Amino acid sequence: MLEAKCLDADPEAFFPEKGGSTREAKRICATCPVRSECLDHALANDERFGIWGGLSERERRRAKRLTA
Repeated sequence: MLEAKCLDADPEAFFPEKGGSTREAKRICATCPVRSECLDHALANDERFGIWGGLSERERRRAKRLTA
């Protein structure tokens, strides 16, 4: 995923402290060319932390339930 926009971003934006803002990470993900691949990876590997493919862990759980 060498085209991923997060490669040049601050990793802490994607792994905020509990209750911290996810806005910056989601803004970066919004225009990322590999967003769907990133989200697929997170769902397939049950990633529990961080913003992946523009979604938080809670949002990924919800998406997974809706597609199950």
